[in-house]
Amino acid sequence: MPLTLIQPGRSVRIVSVNAGSGLQGRLSALGLVPGAEVTVLQNCLRGPFILGLGCGGRIALGRGVANRIEVE
Repeated sequence: MPLTLIQPGRSVRIVSVNAGSGLQGRLSALGLVPGAEVTVLQNCLRGPFILGLGCGGRIALGRGVANRIEVE
């Protein structure tokens, strides 16, 4: 299921990134690769989509990018 369907507070594992090589490279540099675990911190209809990483970091993504990330 796409990352955009996950409610705030839930942790999920990234399964795949359905994007071109440029976007996959940028997300990979941020640590958003298949197998990575992330926590959804903010998922509102407007504004950025915010993820928490296992190392304590945070990443803000646009909804279009977040929609291309498949999770389980």
